[in-house]
Amino acid sequence: MVDRWSRLVYISVSIFFLLFSYTLSQQLLVSRQERLALLQLRSSLGLRARDWPIKSDPCTQWAGIQCTNGRVIGINISGFRRTRRGNQNPQFSVDSIQNLTLLSSFNASNFALPGPIPEWFGLQLNSLQVLDLGSCSISGAIPVTLGNLSSLVELYLSNNNLTGVIPSTLPELFNLSVLDVSRNSLTGSIPGNFATLGNLTLLDMSLNFLSGVIPPGIGNFSRLQFLNLSGNSLSSSIPSQLGDLSNLVDLDLGFNSLSGSIPSNLGGLRNLRQMIIGNNLLSGPLPGNLFPPLTELQFVVLSRNGFIGEFPDELWSIPSLQFLDVSINNFTGILPNASTAFNASTAILNISQNSFYGNITPIITRFSFIDMSGNYFEGPVPVYARGNSSLSRNCLRNTTNQRSLTECASFYSERNLVFDNFGEPNITQTPPTPSNRHRSVIILASVFGGVGLIALVIFILVLLIICKRKRGTSNQRGISVGPVPAGGVPPSPEGVSLDFSSLGDKFTHQQILQATSELNDANLIKHGHSGDIFHGILEGGIPVVIKKVDLQKKESYMSELELFSKVSHTRLVPLLGHCLENENEKFLVYKRMPNGDLSSSLFKKTNSDDSLKSLDWITRLKIATGAAEGLAYLHQECTPPLVHRDVQASSILLDDKFDVRLGSLSEVCAQEGDIHQNRITRLLRLPQTSEQGTSGTPNATCAYDVYCFGKVLLELVTGKLGISSSTDATMKEWLEATLPYISIYDKELVTNIVDPSLIIDEDLLEEVWAMAIVARSCLNPKPTRRPLMRYILKALENPLKVVREEHTSSDRFRTTSSRGSWNAAVFGSWRHSSSDVAAGPHHKVEGLSSFKQSGNSGSQGSGQNGEGHNGHSSSTRRHSKEIFPEPLEEHDAERAYEN
Repeated sequence: MVDRWSRLVYISVSIFFLLFSYTLSQQLLVSRQERLALLQLRSSLGLRARDWPIKSDPCTQWAGIQCTNGRVIGINISGFRRTRRGNQNPQFSVDSIQNLTLLSSFNASNFALPGPIPEWFGLQLNSLQVLDLGSCSISGAIPVTLGNLSSLVELYLSNNNLTGVIPSTLPELFNLSVLDVSRNSLTGSIPGNFATLGNLTLLDMSLNFLSGVIPPGIGNFSRLQFLNLSGNSLSSSIPSQLGDLSNLVDLDLGFNSLSGSIPSNLGGLRNLRQMIIGNNLLSGPLPGNLFPPLTELQFVVLSRNGFIGEFPDELWSIPSLQFLDVSINNFTGILPNASTAFNASTAILNISQNSFYGNITPIITRFSFIDMSGNYFEGPVPVYARGNSSLSRNCLRNTTNQRSLTECASFYSERNLVFDNFGEPNITQTPPTPSNRHRSVIILASVFGGVGLIALVIFILVLLIICKRKRGTSNQRGISVGPVPAGGVPPSPEGVSLDFSSLGDKFTHQQILQATSELNDANLIKHGHSGDIFHGILEGGIPVVIKKVDLQKKESYMSELELFSKVSHTRLVPLLGHCLENENEKFLVYKRMPNGDLSSSLFKKTNSDDSLKSLDWITRLKIATGAAEGLAYLHQECTPPLVHRDVQASSILLDDKFDVRLGSLSEVCAQEGDIHQNRITRLLRLPQTSEQGTSGTPNATCAYDVYCFGKVLLELVTGKLGISSSTDATMKEWLEATLPYISIYDKELVTNIVDPSLIIDEDLLEEVWAMAIVARSCLNPKPTRRPLMRYILKALENPLKVVREEHTSSDRFRTTSSRGSWNAAVFGSWRHSSSDVAAGPHHKVEGLSSFKQSGNSGSQGSGQNGEGHNGHSSSTRRHSKEIFPEPLEEHDAERAYEN
């Protein structure tokens, strides 16, 4: 019996070892030639020993190596780091993989391979099914030989420096399911024989310089789910065959030159969730039968086209809609009642710069935010429209920044509509005839009023002469002070003409007309401060933005040219050239930013989980830092300091990597030397804003830029669109409700105002908290209490230092909720920063007022003895308050909103 059990155990153990040996033999690399090929690849790419240890078996120990039956079938070096020697001369040197005859997958994404793709890729790698060379710094043309890879299923070449045309051989890859050549510099047209790629599920050719038409054969891609051709120069019309793509989920044709109308049969895209066709030359009315079948639609952008006619009621009934932008078109009509609208309380709607009219209906309560600016809405502003909407440039009653009476009355009259005349009696009514007694009273009042006015003028002139003599002698330090030009950059010396030779290319008038389709209204982006802004396409397919200068505002135009001739920075929008040959029409040509501006890019759709999300926090922080860098350059590196004067989300332009370029530079001017009210203003108690310079130029101080930048930061924190561009009562109410949630003493309060779409962990929440604190500091009602841009930039570059105390061993810096340390550890003291902001060297720094905050005991300063809460010394308490303006007193808050 013992012998039988011994034999059974022996047999079992033998079988186990045989199976183990067989399995191990299947995993270990058995081909000596392939091992040598991998070693050569390791050497040519400069891979680190920790990733590919030279003495270990590649199939079992090397990262990213996949084997079957002892043969290499997959290589994944995505995101690997090179050795120090490998980084010295990186190249596209992968010749040895030609010996891996069974290789079916090669992924080198996010690994630098500078140089062209070798021609032999399409001749030797016959088994290749997946080729991923995205973000590899590849240059040159796409090899024609890639068309020989008959087994290829997925091809990723995005975010490189590829040039030339798309090879006509690529459509021969009949098994291809994914083709991504986006974010390159490809030119030419889309090959017409692409219709043969019937297995495609994803086609992305966005952000290139492709021209020509969209091939009608694209409708043969019956399996296609994602189609992105945005950011090119495609022309002609949208092919109706797109309506045959019944599986399409994501359609993006934005930022092209497409014309004509939208085919009505696009309603056949019943699975469509995203439709982006904004920034084109499309026109005509929207087909009424287009939208009802699109029940899955979530994200729609039709902005910056030439659509006309009544706005389709069907758009209001899409149940899943979350984002709708139809701004800058010629839509008209009235808002529907709430009963006919979809239930989308978190949706965002932008219908600005159209021709909508009538009263504001409860439909807007269905949205978390709605931009209705630039229309012709009339009547009183309902209570429900005061907190979640932008209402400027309409015909509304008792609301600031509205259209003129003449403009509104003309609009309604041309359409045979009744205008409410801002609630006043009809202007056509004949006023009552005054009696003789009334005439006498009026005459006497006019006489006495005239005499009084003359006396007042004489009094003011005398005071002006006295003040001028006193001011002209010297300032407090004995240095003569001359006036600083407020209308723009300091002019060149008299008799010296500007040199435009360094301001980019010189374009002809005909080139400008051709680029903008004869200045077609369909190309009009907006009416800017100093002229109309058009989008255009130059010869060669280069997308640009062209400004037709308003010659009535010659000072702004000349100031902008002089600005570009004297300053240069990567954070300013590039000026590509100009056209000044015509006396009656002058143009400036700028580089077009692929991601538009912050106001239109805050909400994006991610490709990872196919859901609508706003920009992630890292990108928002990057944008804030980039904008601060540009403003810091204008404020602190230019002499004299330059003031932007138009800091808002629409002025922050974003390139393809979301790097910031500051636009709207026509309002830039030299900073005023003194922001105090002058003597006459104080004597006569005339109103003057705290942002006004001595010459009366509004907003000509760096402190005003800082205040506006604070609103931009709040827009990034809260996700609330339109904050930075609004100056009306709605903004005042919103700030009153929001600022109490920003406290240096309580991090959790800020979670009540953070954009709910942001996904953030504890560390990122601290960064959000820090940005909110910086924003509140920028929004201090007193300009001299606002921080300098260079300190704001440092704070945004090191946000955790704003809220984390580094000197934890010192008890006097500790609080119960991580008291901020945006002080000596990072910047030193801001003790004298207020004098640098806008007032000049003689400006006196006033003391900061104490503050009150309910529910936060111990947070109030204690008087003139210098003792703060928790036993802080007086110097420490004053130091921290100079860094962060504390929660505002009620009367200070009122003054803040006047800025």
